[in-house]
Amino acid sequence: MKDIRSDLHACTLCAQRFAATATMHQPNPVVWFQPGARLLIASQAPGMKVHRANTPFWDASGVRLRAWLGLDEEAFYDRSRVAIIPMAFCFPGYDAKGSDLPPPPVCAKTWRKYALAMVPDVRLTVLIGGHAMRYHLPDFTTVTQAVRDHDTHPAGTFALPHPSWRNTGWLKKNPWFEEEVLPRLRTAVAEVMT
Repeated sequence: MKDIRSDLHACTLCAQRFAATATMHQPNPVVWFQPGARLLIASQAPGMKVHRANTPFWDASGVRLRAWLGLDEEAFYDRSRVAIIPMAFCFPGYDAKGSDLPPPPVCAKTWRKYALAMVPDVRLTVLIGGHAMRYHLPDFTTVTQAVRDHDTHPAGTFALPHPSWRNTGWLKKNPWFEEEVLPRLRTAVAEVMT
């Protein structure tokens, strides 16, 4: 297994793409994984706050995600137990309307299989958002369906909506998520973290 972390951290593959966005930012891959991790957070892409802090989920969505998982900051950011491998390692930028751009597919094509190979001890995978679900779930249709059908996914896999405040409406519309999915998720997380 080749350690790709230093090469990944130095990646500038999307420099021209990011320079053409409304944010005109430079690449800053947020690399947060190491061998030995047992919990994989398969997310979408860093946001602007994460880009600046160089720490994944260092924003309001991270607070919500940690609550969903039943983890405090210390446990969540323990790379020996938790690997955070997004579909794109850099903030993709904003469009002209100020919305996050989707993760550039070239990032996953270039790095994802090598990053996943570095965490062979993963026993629980948490998929966050549609981009991660499309990659990991062969029968993916919609985020809601993937989250609801957690019993049909490969063993040790949970699908979650993105914990962004923008999904507060989705959470209110789907109370079964907090009532049924989160208790099972927290139990599974506690098992792999101990």
